[in-house]
Amino acid sequence: MAFHPEVDDIDLKIISLLMEDAQMPYTEIAKKVFVSGGTVHVRMKKLINLGIVKGSQLIVDQTKLGYDLKAFLGIFLKESNMYDDVLAQLKEIPEIVTIDYTTGNYSMFVRLYCRDTNHLREILHDKIQKIKGIDRTETIISLEESENRGIKLI
Repeated sequence: MAFHPEVDDIDLKIISLLMEDAQMPYTEIAKKVFVSGGTVHVRMKKLINLGIVKGSQLIVDQTKLGYDLKAFLGIFLKESNMYDDVLAQLKEIPEIVTIDYTTGNYSMFVRLYCRDTNHLREILHDKIQKIKGIDRTETIISLEESENRGIKLI
């Protein structure tokens, strides 16, 4: 069952196949979904226009580029109205790859990649903890990522 009125089961099958392999040719998708390649193309254009599909992504193994440490950072803001200013400054730090505005203990939760613990310390001390509006942070280091997947649609 689709949650968007313009999305049907064929669209969900197309999305699911591309979530498994974003490089799968439309002709191969068409064979698996039992439609023409043109139909897949038209439907993808529709899904992009609806904002459901926002593009494709190149997934890089960060460790092979020397970024061996993945950490999560819970950020406590001094005041919630400082969120936009803090967000703008966090976006300028290239090691930060995700930023979430959250409920619960933290005001914000970020994921970042560093070369090692010294690099993490530098990022925390020299950049993040100097941002006006941040009260304090809590760091969680990931030892292993066991699963990273999109939601199953069908």
